[in-house]
Amino acid sequence: IAVETHQAIAPTGAPADYGVVRFQNLAIAVLPLFEDGTLMLVGQHRFPRMNYSWELPEGGSPLNDDPLDGAIRELKEETGLVAGRWIPAYQGLELSNSVSDELAYGFIALDLTQAEAEPDATEAFQLRRVHFREALRLAATNILRDAPTVALLYQAHHMAIEGELPDEITAAMLRRETP
Repeated sequence: IAVETHQAIAPTGAPADYGVVRFQNLAIAVLPLFEDGTLMLVGQHRFPRMNYSWELPEGGSPLNDDPLDGAIRELKEETGLVAGRWIPAYQGLELSNSVSDELAYGFIALDLTQAEAEPDATEAFQLRRVHFREALRLAATNILRDAPTVALLYQAHHMAIEGELPDEITAAMLRRETP
């Protein structure tokens, strides 16, 4: 990252100091959605908040790379999953536009097959497979707090309701689980 400060004139005409955090990477999030309506969550320690976070597979991708290439890499790196089909869900989501220029790209990964995960030397992941509706409930009750994860879950729900996902996947992800 780079941090810049700017002395500027606000839209009101008043002088203002602005700080901007510039990112070298795009934020990438992937919703790996299985045919039975389940998905894979990744658990890991997050240094900035000193907490343990459950989230969708995600990471950074260089600004000049195709965001889909980053999504393919992050999914395999964190889970070992390889997708046969990719659906863009959001592009250029502004993560913290009051202080940052960071943009996020979210993808839905379908037709999944298992391969070997390839985590970085600094990464230790736990994997948890849950039904889509359970993940949506966890987001709605503030248990899942990662912004790209929450946005991607809600976007996928919207896409399912609007008929923008394959019918068989929509039926599986929206079915009510019995306790």
